[in-house]
Amino acid sequence: MASKRYKKLPEKTSELPPETIEKLLSKIKSNCTTKFDESLDLSFQINNKQKKGEINIRTVVNLPGGSGKKVKVAVVCEDAKSTEAKNAGADIVGGDDLIEKIKAGELNFEKLICTPAMMIKLSKLGKVLGPKGLMPNPKLGSVTEDLKNAISNSKSGQVEIRNDKDGNIGVSIGKKSFNDDQLTKNFNAILDTLEKEKSNNTFKGDMIKKTFITSTMGVSYKIKLGKNI
Repeated sequence: MASKRYKKLPEKTSELPPETIEKLLSKIKSNCTTKFDESLDLSFQINNKQKKGEINIRTVVNLPGGSGKKVKVAVVCEDAKSTEAKNAGADIVGGDDLIEKIKAGELNFEKLICTPAMMIKLSKLGKVLGPKGLMPNPKLGSVTEDLKNAISNSKSGQVEIRNDKDGNIGVSIGKKSFNDDQLTKNFNAILDTLEKEKSNNTFKGDMIKKTFITSTMGVSYKIKLGKNI
């Protein structure tokens, strides 16, 4: 049963004509009537002209306005690099000992970074890390010698963009407390990244069929994209 709060929200908003992100932000924020700082989330529907099995988007984007989330970062590295990782702000640092803890199911982190030398050992834990989306990946910058940069990106607003098996992409552009400029910059950074992904893949026509925005406990609106993605 819908709560009193939810019943006060506008109805059938997803049936309204698409509007630009700039026009929608004030509406979305006005629907954030809970006591916590709600997240503003995008949902992209990939054009169903594409075969679902052929859609494989997985990349990262650095949000210029930040993500508003505190990310707990773990680093698997050689002993010689552990000090560098700790100084760069990693929350958990280890080598073989940390790998054993992960193997035992200790996944008390949101992001895992690994040096190339240690990745050989870590790669054997695909069944543990894979389903959680935590396996480090060179393409995503999480298998690297440059631990300082990788940790900094993870902490300052880097988010992953990937489609699910049904061809949908979900990603947050920030929190209700963010100003409109921050949210718009984050939105545009995500669009730029998707535009690059389109050019890197052989999509026929537009890659994105529909785009929606909603808040954590709010209702959904269609977004009018200014780009043909």
